[in-house]
Amino acid sequence: MSHLRCSPEVRAAVEDKRPVVALESTIIAHGMPFPKNVETALRVEATVRASGAVPATCAIIGGQLKAGLSTEEIELLGRTGAEIPKASRRDLPYLVSQGKNGATTVASTMIIAHLAGIRIFATGGIGGVHRGAVSTMDISADLQELAQTPVAVVSAGAKSILDLGLTLEYLETHGVPVIGYRTEEFPAFYSRHSGHRADHRLNTPLEIARLLKAKWDLNLRGGVLVANSVPEIYSLDAKEIEAVIARAVAEAERQQIRGKAITPFLLAYIEKNTQGESLATNIELVCNNAQLAGEIAVAWSLLLV
Repeated sequence: MSHLRCSPEVRAAVEDKRPVVALESTIIAHGMPFPKNVETALRVEATVRASGAVPATCAIIGGQLKAGLSTEEIELLGRTGAEIPKASRRDLPYLVSQGKNGATTVASTMIIAHLAGIRIFATGGIGGVHRGAVSTMDISADLQELAQTPVAVVSAGAKSILDLGLTLEYLETHGVPVIGYRTEEFPAFYSRHSGHRADHRLNTPLEIARLLKAKWDLNLRGGVLVANSVPEIYSLDAKEIEAVIARAVAEAERQQIRGKAITPFLLAYIEKNTQGESLATNIELVCNNAQLAGEIAVAWSLLLV
């Protein structure tokens, strides 16, 4: 495909059916301040490698969809930060046609991963149905992408700034399996506890890989959401973080913040009002997801032999 560029390492791994894990880049440009964002991105890549897989950080660079970034490209995203637009599915034609840069969301990373032949993707938390969506209709494109693109997404559930109940209802309606890794409860990003259940519990990466193979062998379209709870030591108290989120949502409403700006605003508010604890938790849960994704990718590659 003329608009897709895989790094030589990623291309060789995909062709050899070796384990590969896609990674997003919105977390670099919009999720954290510089240089913590670059440090975290490189740490996440190192975590994937330690699990036995090849990392493929995705972005749009100069109008090219890229799977596998150089350190220099990651630093470019980190230094430029929020000046680089968040790129979801709807933004790809514009950015490609105009030769621009873009930081990939969950949805656009899934698209690039699928085009590159990568089946496993690690992120922090997916987008979903925003609180108040009954009146705003603010629903992340991540959910529709999970419904149609055959990539498994490993995340710490959905971002707890969302309406988790409606998010799970949307996924159920569109036939997206939600798998709890070693848990029956759907995690709430910063916290291990949400009060909502995952569809099924699986306890090993191999079991998850077998479920993926069964789904796609049955020609059932779309992806799978693997919910991986943040490690207990980094989990924030569910009631305390919910109180901060409620204040953040109220402040966003007061300032009439909408669309793409809402998630970065809420995350920054939460970080400030948890004295940085939420950022530390965010970093650890992303690395935890990267490790599990790498292990699932290794198991998946064994099923392809």
